[in-house]
Amino acid sequence: MVSAGQPRPVSAGSWNVLSRKRADDKFAAAFYLRTAEQARQPALFDACGIPDTLDGRFDALALHAAIAIERLRQEPQGERLAQAFFDAMFRHLDITLRELGVQDLGVGRKIKIMAEGFHGRALAYREALAGGVTPLADVLRRNAYGGRPPADEAAVERLEAHSRQYARKLAE
Repeated sequence: MVSAGQPRPVSAGSWNVLSRKRADDKFAAAFYLRTAEQARQPALFDACGIPDTLDGRFDALALHAAIAIERLRQEPQGERLAQAFFDAMFRHLDITLRELGVQDLGVGRKIKIMAEGFHGRALAYREALAGGVTPLADVLRRNAYGGRPPADEAAVERLEAHSRQYARKLAE
């Protein structure tokens, strides 16, 4: 018997939920690392014209992560997986900022700005990839180049082709 205010005993079903959550977190973290590797491909910076800067690398990561999260949402437990992916990504970004020397008090503020930027980009990419009003090339020009798209239109076309190919690859 449990008296008021004391925690209830954990049932066997609760353990299933906890182990499933841990498995989702583990999967999402591994998928995030694979996605981050894709976002660091030299061709994105060389052939597609994304600036090889801290901001440019975030833009490349945001593009790939947005496509990955959209794919995760199509799974039966998609929202949970997508959230676990997002959490893994921002844990990694938090560590990266600290390694770069950002002071503890500034990390939270920078993460908040990055999360807001990511959210806006993700919505724009989702809509454009789904055939929305704004063409993907225009969304990429606005979001993947730190506000300074390359003069070479072919670079934007290559990034658009890369983005669509990555989305198709994840859909398989």
